[in-house]
Amino acid sequence: MSDDVLRTIEQRVLWLATAIVHHANRVRPNPSGLKVGGHQASSASMVTIMTALWFEHLRREDRVSVKPHASPVLHAINHLLGELPAAKLETLREFGGLQSYPSRSKDPDPVDYSTGSVGIGATAPIWGAIARRYVRAGEGRQYSLVGDAELDEGACWEAVLDPMVAELGEVVWIVDLNRQSLDRVVPNIGATRLQGMFDAAGWQVLTVKYGALLEELFTRPGGDVLRARIDEMPNPEYQRLLRCTPAQLRERLPGEDTKLAELVSGLDDATLHAALRNLGGHDLGALRTAFAAIDDTRPTVIFAYTVKGYGLASEGHPQNHSSLLTHEQFAELADAVGADADAPWTPLPAGPAAELCAQVGERLRREPVTVAAVPPLPADIGRTPSGTATTQAALGRALLDLTRAAPEAAKQVVTLCPDVSSSTNLGGWVNKVGVWAAREQVDWFADDPETILHWRERPDGQHLELGIAETNLVGLLGEMGATWSRWGTPLLPIAVLYDPFVERALEPWSFGIYAGGQSILVGTPSGVALAPEGGAHQSITTPSVGLEQPDCTSYEPAFAIDVEWTLLASLARLGRPGGRSAYLRLSTRPVDQSLAAVPADPAARERRRRQVVAGAYPLRRAASTPAVTIAVTGAVVPEALAAAGRLEAQGHPCDVVCVTSPGLVFDAVQARAGHGDADTWILDAAFPARRAAPLVTVLDGHPHTLAFLAGINRVPATHLGVSRFGQSGDLESVFRHHGLDADSIVAAALDVVE
Repeated sequence: MSDDVLRTIEQRVLWLATAIVHHANRVRPNPSGLKVGGHQASSASMVTIMTALWFEHLRREDRVSVKPHASPVLHAINHLLGELPAAKLETLREFGGLQSYPSRSKDPDPVDYSTGSVGIGATAPIWGAIARRYVRAGEGRQYSLVGDAELDEGACWEAVLDPMVAELGEVVWIVDLNRQSLDRVVPNIGATRLQGMFDAAGWQVLTVKYGALLEELFTRPGGDVLRARIDEMPNPEYQRLLRCTPAQLRERLPGEDTKLAELVSGLDDATLHAALRNLGGHDLGALRTAFAAIDDTRPTVIFAYTVKGYGLASEGHPQNHSSLLTHEQFAELADAVGADADAPWTPLPAGPAAELCAQVGERLRREPVTVAAVPPLPADIGRTPSGTATTQAALGRALLDLTRAAPEAAKQVVTLCPDVSSSTNLGGWVNKVGVWAAREQVDWFADDPETILHWRERPDGQHLELGIAETNLVGLLGEMGATWSRWGTPLLPIAVLYDPFVERALEPWSFGIYAGGQSILVGTPSGVALAPEGGAHQSITTPSVGLEQPDCTSYEPAFAIDVEWTLLASLARLGRPGGRSAYLRLSTRPVDQSLAAVPADPAARERRRRQVVAGAYPLRRAASTPAVTIAVTGAVVPEALAAAGRLEAQGHPCDVVCVTSPGLVFDAVQARAGHGDADTWILDAAFPARRAAPLVTVLDGHPHTLAFLAGINRVPATHLGVSRFGQSGDLESVFRHHGLDADSIVAAALDVVE
C-alpha cells in the first residue's frame, strides 16, 4: 500500500481521536459542570505509531496494550475497522459509554488489555505471553504501547528484569518518547540510560529517532551540524522551538554556527517547519523499518521519538497534557485534515483509504471465543482432618487430595509463588505436578537423596515461580485468570505469597480483577500469630483488603476442613462468565482439629459445609439462652473457645460463632437492608435473633473488620484485634500484648454482659 493512503488514514485517526475528546468536553451537555477530561495531545503523539501498527503489521493473533491516555486513538481505529458505531464516539467518559482508559470488561469495542494504572497495563502483555504459552493457544506478538513517563514506574523494571521474560520473543514494547510528563517537559529523558537498561536485561533495543526528511537534510552540507545541534540540545529547548514561527526558528536554531545558518537559510518555511517535527515516531517509513527488524527470539523495545500533540495547535507546549482545542482550533484542524467540524463522524469517502480500512477490519476480526467448561469440582473431598494442623499446611494437602478426587479439574490448577513454595507448604504439590517451563530442563539434583523439594521443569508442569516481586506475581496471576476469555481455555490459578506483602501486590491484583482475571490469592502466614517474626511480618489490615475488594470473596478459615471447603468453593467460581476471584488468609498457628467438631452425620456435615462457604457457622451453642456471643475469625479460635468455657463456668452461657468470611456476612447484612441481592439465610443460621446477646468479636487483624456484626441484632459489643505494630515473642506473650488471649476475651465479655 502507498504511504499516501496510510497518511490519509493517519489524518482521519488524528481527527477522530481529537473529535471524540472535543465532543465529550465542548459539545455534549454537561449540566453539573464537572470536568470531563481527555487527552488530545497524548493521543496525537501515538497516531502514526498506531496507524502503522494496525494497518500494516498487526495480525489477528496479536494482542496490544494501549497506553491509557491514547484510548481515543484505539476507539478511532476500531471505528474505522467497523468495530464501533459512530454513535458510540460521542460517549467518551459518559455513563455506560466509552471508558476513560481502555477496558476489556467495560468498553463496547475490542480491547485486548485494560490499562489505566500506569505501569500495570504496560507489563500485562508480558504475563499474557506466558499465559498463552501455558495454555498453548497458538502464536502471536504481545505489544505494549508505553508512554515514556510510564517507565518511571517500578513495576516496569520488575517485569523487565525477571529471568523468565528474557525468553519471550513475542513481547514488543513501543515507547512513545515524547519527552513530556503531565506538568512539564522532562529536563533529561535519559534515553541512552534506558536503552542500556533494556539491553542489559537481554532485550533487543531499536531506536526510531528521525524521519526521512531530517535524514535527508543530514546528508547536505551542514547536515552533520544540524544533527549534532538537535541531538545535544536540552529537551525544553527543543520543545520551545516547536512553538516558534519560521522567522524565529531561523534565528534560534543555528545560533552562532554559520554552516547551520547557511543550511537553514536554504529551506523554505514549510520545509523548515516540517523538518523540526520529522521525528521517527511520525514517519511511516522509519516505523516500517523498525517493525521489520524485530527479533522474535527475545523481547524487543522500540524507542520512537515523537512530539506530544503532533498535528494539533497545542503540539509541544509544556502544559498540553490535558489541554483542549478551542472551537476555532478544532475548525482549523478540520480544514487541515479534510474533515467537517459540524459532522465529525462523516465516513471516509469511497476510495483506497476506505477500502484499506475494510480489508484490515476483515483481516483482524476475531471469531467469538467459545469458553470450555471447567471439569466438575467436588464440594467436599470427604476427609476429616485430625490431630494438630495449620491452615497453611491444609492448603497443600487439599491440592494433593484434589489430584486424587478430581484429577481432570486438578489439571486446570496452576500455582504461582515468589520464591516461597517450600516455606508456604506447597512442596508436596510441586513434587506431584512439577514446575512449568517452555522446554524441559535438566534437574541436576534429581539423584540427590537429601533433596526434599524436586524442581522438575517441563512443559506440562503446573507450578510457576517468579523472583521476589509481588507485582510480577499478581500480574501473571491476573493473566492466568483471563485465559478463559482470551482463548476459551479456563485455568484455576492460585498465587501464594506471604500475607504481609498482599498490600504490596494489592494494586496490580485489584487491576487484574478489574480487567477480568479470575483467580485465588492466598496470603500466608498471616497476622501476629507468626509471633517470632515481629512487626515487620505481622499483617494487620489484610482482612479489610479482602472484605473490601470488588469481585472477590475473602475467606479466613479457622480449621483445615474449612480450608478445603472454601478452596473448593473458590475454585468453582473461576474460569467462566460471571466468575469471581477469592482471597484466602491462612495461618501457621497449629490448632487442634478436634475443636472443629465436624458433624459425623452426612446431612449435618453438608449443613456445616454450606455455612462455612456462606461465611459463618455456630461452633459452640450454649445449652440455654446465651448471655454473650463470641464471634471469632481464624487462628484465635482456641482462645475464643477457652474463654467461652470459662464464661460458662461463671454462669454466663456463651455462643461461639466462627466467621469464615466477614465480606459475605456483610453482603448478607446489606441485602437484608435492601442493598444488594446476596443470600441472607446465613444471618439466621449464624446469628439468629432468638439468640441475640451482647457480642465480643475477635480476630488476628484489625478489629473494625468484624465490628459491623453488632448491627445484625443491634446488641452491645466490644471488638478485639490488632491495631498497632507487633513485636517478636512467643505466641502467648504476643497474643496477650494485643489482647487476643483468653483472659482478654473473658474480660471483654464480662464488660458487655455486666
